[in-house]
Amino acid sequence: MEDCDCTEGYNDPRGDGIQTGLCVNYSDTIKTCEVLSWCPLEKDSTLPEYAMLAEAEEFTVLIKNSVTFPKFNLNRRNILPEMNSTYLKHCEFNRTTDPHCPIFRFKHMISEAGEDFSHQYLCVKGGIMGILIDWTCDLDLWAGPCYPKYIFRGLDNQAPENNIAPGYNFRFARFYKTHNGDETRTLVKGYRIRFDVIVFGMAGKCSIVPTIVNLGATLSFLSLVSVVSDWFMLTFMKKKRSLQ
Repeated sequence: MEDCDCTEGYNDPRGDGIQTGLCVNYSDTIKTCEVLSWCPLEKDSTLPEYAMLAEAEEFTVLIKNSVTFPKFNLNRRNILPEMNSTYLKHCEFNRTTDPHCPIFRFKHMISEAGEDFSHQYLCVKGGIMGILIDWTCDLDLWAGPCYPKYIFRGLDNQAPENNIAPGYNFRFARFYKTHNGDETRTLVKGYRIRFDVIVFGMAGKCSIVPTIVNLGATLSFLSLVSVVSDWFMLTFMKKKRSLQ
């Protein structure tokens, strides 16, 4: 590689900086294009051995959600009317004993999603979890109250063969100036677990007017069937004279 192989001002989106146009020694046997960048260059091939997020499994989160069904002029919240501040201080979501509590513990959500929080993947590399809130409601009087249903899913592929950009991470930098006026920075690459709340629903209610209309249309269709069948037999059958 020579200087002519390096383009001054070229910025590779996947590179580490802007090329200066010079070819320099990377090692005793390898040459590379010099770049204008922060030094030292980022090296993230070695992850921390200690799981920085290990204690996060005991964190809890309160999710507030509301939906509106304009056709029925109906509004609903996942914090139900019978809940009060005393209840919210002590409740915790449990699929069996307390399925309507809006306070969730991380390890329980991840467990229901079929993931293992103690596994190095989530604790070290991070990940994305989905919290699905299903408002499928039958608004008829005999159907009972309309409550949300919570579903938990892992949204990132944690298969061993998926080794390109695994987990979930982000970068941010803090910039400083030294007493000599030189600009410096601290680049931080953080790993985290992100929770996406996805809300969907559908509501329905029995109405007497559409029911009567549909019933009338059905009866009219059935009466028309006999007329059409009689016309067909009297017109096209060979023994139509005996039928008259």
